[in-house]
Amino acid sequence: RYGEVVNINLVRDKKTGKSKGFCFLCYEDQRSTILAVDNFNGIKIKGRTIRVDHVANYRPPKDSDDLDDVTKALHAKGCGVKTPPHTSSDSLSEDDDVPVKKQKGEVCS
Repeated sequence: RYGEVVNINLVRDKKTGKSKGFCFLCYEDQRSTILAVDNFNGIKIKGRTIRVDHVANYRPPKDSDDLDDVTKALHAKGCGVKTPPHTSSDSLSEDDDVPVKKQKGEVCS
């Protein structure tokens, strides 16, 4: 819904194989990642509130012997598109359609 997922790392217990209750998703681009975090963080699924956030220093799993070629390439180059940090001197063009969250009572012009 918010972009193309290119990799999923579902974290499991090594002994039992059961999910530990969290995973890491890699989206095709940074914009998709931001949209997913903004729209999924805090929603309820089956009565449980989920937390969705960005990971600054993602480390792929060590047991990467049985990974497919796409996953190996993602681990080698990093996940997603690397974009420079946004600075106050950067300006958005009219073509950039960036969602803006309004605070309660705030009016955007």
